[in-house]
Amino acid sequence: MSSRYTLQQSDDNELLLKFQNGNRDALGLLFKKYLHQAYGVALKYLKDPEDSKDAVMHVFEKLQNDLLKHNVRNFKSWLHTVVRNHCLMELRRRKGLHFRPLDENDSPVSVEFQIPGHPANEFSKENLLSHMENGIKELKEEHRKCLELFYLSEKSYQEVSEITGYTLLQVKSYIQNGKRNLKIYLEKIHAG
Repeated sequence: MSSRYTLQQSDDNELLLKFQNGNRDALGLLFKKYLHQAYGVALKYLKDPEDSKDAVMHVFEKLQNDLLKHNVRNFKSWLHTVVRNHCLMELRRRKGLHFRPLDENDSPVSVEFQIPGHPANEFSKENLLSHMENGIKELKEEHRKCLELFYLSEKSYQEVSEITGYTLLQVKSYIQNGKRNLKIYLEKIHAG
């Protein structure tokens, strides 16, 4: 084992210890240090830059709790595994549900859902819009608020952060989680 590797691991362990003792900035330093690596792993599995960015944001948000529960000895290796597992779960979750990409003439509510073997392969626009409105009402408050500001009011991540008081990382996470939960809600309605 090289001394450089040992030094890097020692630095990571010091930052982890600081974080576990209440220094939230230490996690930010680890985040910065391994952001590029985490993004590369996510991109390898998800093959989409935006999905990969979202995956990295989810993982790093989740780390705030996970690092307080687990005794991590090699952060770099552990992070690689966590990102890989997150991406594999995301791919597994997506399996069987295909979206037709939107083009500039489509409205967001004309997305076609195609679930193999299901007799109805498309929601009508009115039906989908009605289900989306109901689904949005079912979301957690922070998810609903961020989705509405971002998509309906067309605010930027930064503007949503300023309006809500949530951090930029929280805003991105709440939007991603809200989209995922809304999609799950619509899948259940469509399957039922």
